[in-house]
Amino acid sequence: MSVIIDGSASVTINNGAVLGITSGTAVASTSGTSIDFTSIPSWVKRLTVMFQGVSTSGSSYVLIRIGAGSVDTTSYTGITAVGWSGIANYSDTSGFPLYYNTNTYTLSGAMVLTTIGSNIWVISGTVAMTGLNGVIMTGGSKTLSSTLDRVRITTVNGTDTFDAGSINILYEG
Repeated sequence: MSVIIDGSASVTINNGAVLGITSGTAVASTSGTSIDFTSIPSWVKRLTVMFQGVSTSGSSYVLIRIGAGSVDTTSYTGITAVGWSGIANYSDTSGFPLYYNTNTYTLSGAMVLTTIGSNIWVISGTVAMTGLNGVIMTGGSKTLSSTLDRVRITTVNGTDTFDAGSINILYEG
């Protein structure tokens, strides 16, 4: 079945899923220790987290966490590599890391989460570090106990606050 939305875009509904890309509402990352996107529909198969000029007040690096009913903080296989004139890498089991000092540099780019079935999610993406002329590449996986319904962007220490930029999501079935 096709449906006309706002008089211009046509989408197809298949088993309750809206096919096409849906944008969340951009959130200014200028305060607070975390940014949450909740009520993600159960039919979502791919979710993109986008960063534009994001920085924090301290040296703790940024994490992406996902969840089903609540945000999971364990059993991630997240690995990140930072490239500029040298290479640094870091792994984390409490979330998908964007490893580098974000009180000195800003982050812009996208991380893509995709389900491979059975509530298993994989992540990959690249974020530029403005001011360092480097990039952060992240990959990993996380198995949820149920259907993904939320994403949280925070820092490892959970106390550094966001102080610049914006974050948004796109999702699709």
